Amino acid sequence: MSIKNELAKILGKDYVSDKKEDLAGYAHDYSLLPPGMPDTVVWPGNTQEVGKVVTWCNEKNIPVVPVSSKVHFHGSTIPKQGGVVVDLKRMNNILEIDLDNRLARVEAGVTWDQFVSELEKKGMRTIMPLLPPGDRSVVTDTLEREVPTNVVYDYGEPMQSIEVVWPNGEAFRCGSASVNGFPESKSRGANPSGPGLDFYRFFQLAQGTMGIVTWASLKIESIPRMDKILFAPVDDLPYAMDFLYRILPRRIGQECLLLNNIDLAAIVAENMPDDFDKLCATLPPWTLVLVISGLLRRPEEKIAYEENFLSQVLSQEFQKMALTDNLPGFPGLGRKLLPMLRKPWPSNVPYWKNRVKGGCQNLFFITKPNKAPVFMDIMEMVAARYSYPVSEIGSYIQPIEHNRACQVEFSFFYYPDDAGEKAFVSDIYRDAAAAMMNEGAFFTRPYGDLAPVIYDRAAGYTMALKRVKKVFDPNNIMNPGNLCF
Repeated sequence: MSIKNELAKILGKDYVSDKKEDLAGYAHDYSLLPPGMPDTVVWPGNTQEVGKVVTWCNEKNIPVVPVSSKVHFHGSTIPKQGGVVVDLKRMNNILEIDLDNRLARVEAGVTWDQFVSELEKKGMRTIMPLLPPGDRSVVTDTLEREVPTNVVYDYGEPMQSIEVVWPNGEAFRCGSASVNGFPESKSRGANPSGPGLDFYRFFQLAQGTMGIVTWASLKIESIPRMDKILFAPVDDLPYAMDFLYRILPRRIGQECLLLNNIDLAAIVAENMPDDFDKLCATLPPWTLVLVISGLLRRPEEKIAYEENFLSQVLSQEFQKMALTDNLPGFPGLGRKLLPMLRKPWPSNVPYWKNRVKGGCQNLFFITKPNKAPVFMDIMEMVAARYSYPVSEIGSYIQPIEHNRACQVEFSFFYYPDDAGEKAFVSDIYRDAAAAMMNEGAFFTRPYGDLAPVIYDRAAGYTMALKRVKKVFDPNNIMNPGNLCF
């Protein structure tokens, strides 16, 4: 039996390949995990074709690895056991932009570049994580629950209904998409997540182990009529976190984030490495970035209200915080950074995390904001054990939902062609993760080497997850080798 020939009967010979040069692009990504070669790659053009491919693979017990992006960082799309890569790049249609209900429905192959550009034409924007690659899939990042830079609670869960192909090949729609007559049903907009069944949680963070999501409905918002970006140099991180506890629960600000000098330099440097080195040496240890915005109604009053509140808090309670419209010593930074926060990273420029050395291993987790400084201290101790300069580690703190929680991220930069450095970074990454875990770090997205460690510590959850997997995918064909499967 030739897998290629059988699948060509379904899709046509132009959309199936087992050529080494085609397969090689799916064998590795930007992670430190070892490569794995698929046997065949297919490029379906619609949900029906995805269903037929998955049905055939399920009958033959052939692994299926769904892919919907050109850029991958965590090894979750590397075929661990060979099989068929289902690349959804041809499914790149924006199916609808619903201005009244502030929803957009996009296929899995739609990229950030494409999505942001089309929304701008309608005076709308999407809620994004920090500078995603322009040619990365919007649906991929949403399924991965990449944390947005916007801290407003309403945007914390951008995904609504989805369409998924189960491992048996059947298509299923969740939420309001499951009602009769969708997308023209009378219930449209009444409750975007219902009244149908909300199965989408099974597919978030599942790394393609539960099924293949072919499209998703996502929240969108009006482009603000007015914006003001504010900066504060920070050398006392606990003090800054107390300030955020004071202002963010009062719904002050839209985007809000903290970047250390390494990460901020990697983002704004014009010329690498000269500008990067100069910025690293001159930027403050941390920079707080806060954007206050006025949307469609009374934008001037909204900006004035937030500025007045901030002025009172700064003068009466946090005199050591110098929150201004420009970072001292870096004129024009606000005019440069604000547009960047609303757009993906340019596809024709090396990704900002890879600008430093060419490769980057990220360690990220969720914690309470007041514990973020504790994890910074732990990182310093781990780095000291390895004689690794902490001054070379990128750090990023992203408040979540008005500072209810935050994501802490560390970036270890390395040269991809240096095997010794890659092994060294891998070691410090694992030890740092263990130290953070012992302090209570919550790893919501365990990839690669971290997955077995984390799932071993959550035996009850792991057993429940395996029971769910057995129901949906009894033959274990969907991306085997990931999560705890």
